Amino acid sequence: MNLSDLQLKEIIDISTGKKLGCIIDIIIDNKGYITKILLDNRKTRTRLFQSNKEEIYIKWENILKLGDDIIIVDSTNKN
Repeated sequence: MNLSDLQLKEIIDISTGKKLGCIIDIIIDNKGYITKILLDNRKTRTRLFQSNKEEIYIKWENILKLGDDIIIVDSTNKN
């Protein structure tokens, strides 16, 4: 699976059922393993040049399921 494949999936938090955003990047350790995914959660999308953008990091261990269309994560698991 490529990063571009992951970026097409919606991220859903199992504890709240809310969409968290979309993947914009991944964090890889020095051994080549994915440790975190970086999400772009836009609070508003109404203005062309301004957005209230919040970046969210999700630990790879908190990903519960990689589905065909969505990725389910658990934000309550703080490891």
